[in-house]
Amino acid sequence: MSSLSLAVHDSATMLRRNLLHARRYPSLTLNVLLTPIVLLLLFVYVFGDTMSAGIGGGGADRSDYVAYLVPGILLMTIGATPAGTAVSVSMDMTEGIIARFRTMAIHRGSVLVGHVAGSVLQAILSVLLVGAVAVAIGFRSVDATVLEWLAAFGLLALVALAFTWIAVGMGMASPNAEAAGNNALPLVILPLISSAFVPVDSMPGWFQPIAEHQPFTPAIETLRGLLLGSEIGDNGWITIAWCLGLAALGYRWSTALFNRDPK
Repeated sequence: MSSLSLAVHDSATMLRRNLLHARRYPSLTLNVLLTPIVLLLLFVYVFGDTMSAGIGGGGADRSDYVAYLVPGILLMTIGATPAGTAVSVSMDMTEGIIARFRTMAIHRGSVLVGHVAGSVLQAILSVLLVGAVAVAIGFRSVDATVLEWLAAFGLLALVALAFTWIAVGMGMASPNAEAAGNNALPLVILPLISSAFVPVDSMPGWFQPIAEHQPFTPAIETLRGLLLGSEIGDNGWITIAWCLGLAALGYRWSTALFNRDPK
């Protein structure tokens, strides 16, 4: 078996292992799904009229706010998924299974690739389920072309890949699963202080740079542009730069920790 075939085979095996773990511990997946769904329903049915009146300049139309809100909720779903990955990786590191894998004749990178592929797949499935709820409560994207839908799907997958690699590094650097969950908390908080719920220019002046100069805001604005036809501007390129930079950083960090000799 060639080196490439071995890497693909072992990565597929590790992916299957991580998906089985996700099935055995459904609470992590349920938390990822329930949080964005609850926020979506809360902001639509409790705050929807007030928020839409503020965004629309006085006209209260809940459907407008649903359209504005859903792209942010979808990115929030992506941000919440890697937290479970950090916990899972930390458990592997502390329970000794990584040390066992190092003694086996398997491709070394397949262990990390299995975690990353499993997390990205779970993130995409979670986005599809949250998106189904959004459609059920009135979200529509009638003007988006097939190419724009494909671009939106690619954007979500790229964001998921970037933050998953960061989460893998967090998990490997954490002494235990609890610390890994705490370290991954910024990935859950960042979407809350972005343009997910209100436009950046409606925030206090001192807070606007915090909301604007972070990876989720340009990603949300790009997704809105693809699905709703709003202006994207430079947000698309900024999002790609953020994702490639974070993915490269997370990959180097994770592999350096994984290849380090155990103490």
